[in-house]
Amino acid sequence: MKFVKYLREFNIEPIVLTVQDGDFPTRDESLLNDIPSSIKIYRTKIFEPYTLYRKLTGKPPDAPVDVNNIPKPGEKRTFAEQVAEFVRSNFFIPDARIGWLPIAKARALKIIAEEKIDCLYSSSPPYTTALIAKSLAKKTRLPWIAGFRDPWTGFLSTPVRYGIAKKIDAYLERSVYQSCDIMEVAWKGIGKDFQKKYPDIDASKIVHIENGFDDADIPVLTFPKNERFTITYTGSMYGKRSPKPFLDAVKSLIAQSKIDPKKIKLNFIGRFGANLLPLFEDRELYGVVEVKGYMPHSESIKELLKSDALLLVVDDAEGSEEIVPGKVYEYIGTLRPVITLALEGAIATLIRETNAGIVANFRNPSEIESAILHYYDAFWNGEKLWQGNPDAVRKYTRRAAADKLANLVKTLCEKHAQQKQRA
Repeated sequence: MKFVKYLREFNIEPIVLTVQDGDFPTRDESLLNDIPSSIKIYRTKIFEPYTLYRKLTGKPPDAPVDVNNIPKPGEKRTFAEQVAEFVRSNFFIPDARIGWLPIAKARALKIIAEEKIDCLYSSSPPYTTALIAKSLAKKTRLPWIAGFRDPWTGFLSTPVRYGIAKKIDAYLERSVYQSCDIMEVAWKGIGKDFQKKYPDIDASKIVHIENGFDDADIPVLTFPKNERFTITYTGSMYGKRSPKPFLDAVKSLIAQSKIDPKKIKLNFIGRFGANLLPLFEDRELYGVVEVKGYMPHSESIKELLKSDALLLVVDDAEGSEEIVPGKVYEYIGTLRPVITLALEGAIATLIRETNAGIVANFRNPSEIESAILHYYDAFWNGEKLWQGNPDAVRKYTRRAAADKLANLVKTLCEKHAQQKQRA
């Protein structure tokens, strides 16, 4: 969406093909206001199996299927959930959006002809979009940039597959990597993952463009000083991303009388796995924790701006040191200090480069306690909490990311035109 919003500033006209009435865990219609009304957006029907999944597992018709379908280590599943996961892993390859492939291909070919498209760009996940683009690139011989926001096989949010299903998924992944002209990745670890799996494919086609934050989304607002030191988390939590280490650290500081529970407030805003909700209801944190459901993007930004510090939790999983969620850029764009629970790696490097906060190892309780206490004491001592580097932060905007993508498109189209002339 943010690429579409800004590409015109760099003389690239985006034309969008997406779904109509798709099944999403949340909807925020206000985000459409970001898209200029003159942008052409084509929508098609899509077959999705989520209604059947909910019926099979006994979930309500409106239940989100993302935050509860990834279990914590050792967590047991019902028989219905096990059957549903078996179907998901073995029949919906690479993902449950595969039903869109024939519909999207047919519509896209008409759009390409009518709009005289010069270049294809796909954004994954869902990985089905990459398969659609691969087919279109082969048929039309147009240049293709395959964008990835997350890795493909073996990632912490993708199904665990075995046997023939695993081989098919890997084959599809490899074919996309091999076929695309450029692979654009939102964080460097995605590129490293592809290189590690398929070292025989030319890695020079991988280009890193950070997600960034949209400064237009962050209004200049002033709020009265909070009566309590307020830390806010926004987003989703499920599977191997848990608030437990952070909440345990707060409880420990309260038990040591280093923090007064009447002087601190913890806001958790978003979608949370059912297994995490009891953590927020801990009696030792009564009156300290407040949980709010998903809210429109503009409202969640205001919640961040009203806070004294922000909480970022990275998944406690193998390879998490490479993960850089898009949310971190928005966090640093608010100019509020970020308490980051992560291992040493890409996200820790970003936080330190921008001096946007403190990084604590989520497996080290004393580091987490120290980070919380640092900002808690600074708040009550009347000290300035954010000590970041404005110039370093300014580099990571959505407009700058769109500029980089526009340059990729122009360079690729010029190269493609030269190859056609030589042919």
